[in-house]
Amino acid sequence: MAVTDGAVRAERGDATRELILTTAERLFAEHGVFAVSNRHVGEAAGQGNNAAVGYHFGTKTDLVRAIARRHSEPMERLRLRMVDEIGGSTEVRDWVACLVRPATEHLAALGSPTWYARFGAQVMTDPVLREIMVQESLSAPSLRRIRAGFDRCLPALPPEVRAERTDMARQLMVHMCAERERALAQDTPTPRSSWHDAATGLIDALVGLWLAPVSRP
Repeated sequence: MAVTDGAVRAERGDATRELILTTAERLFAEHGVFAVSNRHVGEAAGQGNNAAVGYHFGTKTDLVRAIARRHSEPMERLRLRMVDEIGGSTEVRDWVACLVRPATEHLAALGSPTWYARFGAQVMTDPVLREIMVQESLSAPSLRRIRAGFDRCLPALPPEVRAERTDMARQLMVHMCAERERALAQDTPTPRSSWHDAATGLIDALVGLWLAPVSRP
């Protein structure tokens, strides 16, 4: 009986954690991370105990990290599959697709509405919390392989230009996905009819960014 009771408690705890994560992600996406307290998250998740969020996750920073990890793991599986499929490609478009499509496929698989893209945009504008998202990305084995792929495709690109265009590409991916997600949530028109087509347009733009000529100082 003790084992059964323990299993029930563990299952209930897991369900509570998932509910808190989903609620926090939605509130952070819609209102911004610092406008939402752990108490607000707990109340919106129907938790009578004001300390429920802290009990399950710790600080708000820990909560943000848990949300990021909840999504980064399935996206990493998609990226690894795509990287394996293109092998040692020297086409910039192949490597750009490995950056874009895992995120858009993941968002499409979640159904509608989603909040993760807007959550990511909110976090990436914060100088402290953005490091969480960056660390999650940099620790992914697939992204190390993608960086090596870009090195093979663009060997003559000066290091400072590569760093600049990496920042540009990150901003474009984060905010274009967030903008589409916002439009879908508000039932307003979008330029593309699906996440797959939106990814194609984004890939086109990013390939142009990476292959753009470099002006002399």
